[in-house]
Amino acid sequence: MKLAVIMERKVLANKWADCQWEAIGVVPDQEGRGEARRIYQDEQRSQWLFPGFQVELYTDQAEFYYANLTSPEPRVFVMWREEDDLARPVLVTVSYGEAARMMDAGEQVDGVPLPADLVAPIADFVERHYKPEKKQKGGRYATSKLEPKDG
Repeated sequence: MKLAVIMERKVLANKWADCQWEAIGVVPDQEGRGEARRIYQDEQRSQWLFPGFQVELYTDQAEFYYANLTSPEPRVFVMWREEDDLARPVLVTVSYGEAARMMDAGEQVDGVPLPADLVAPIADFVERHYKPEKKQKGGRYATSKLEPKDG
């Protein structure tokens, strides 16, 4: 699953920062590789397309893909870093767990909508590699588990 990331730079009227970057979307990558290029610009914002990203799926992350697909708004998570006044995506993932680890490590991660054409291949992968744990009757503290005390 090859993707290109769209990053947006917004001009701010703020004494602490002159702009704000964020990932705003992903699109199928038609080019494969290439340089970042500006695809839109006006007085308040500019958008840049970064080709050359691939979503790779791993069996040990299947539970996190499942959590993403079953959420109200499935996401692609984009980790990015600012270099030379340009926010450059570094990695894309559809794993909640991987995104959480990156955020815990202090990385900048934005979630963007998961394109509809990626849902089926990810769902197929999850179907083959993730088996949810069966819920047991009576929880950890269920009264049926208590043994009567002789008194």
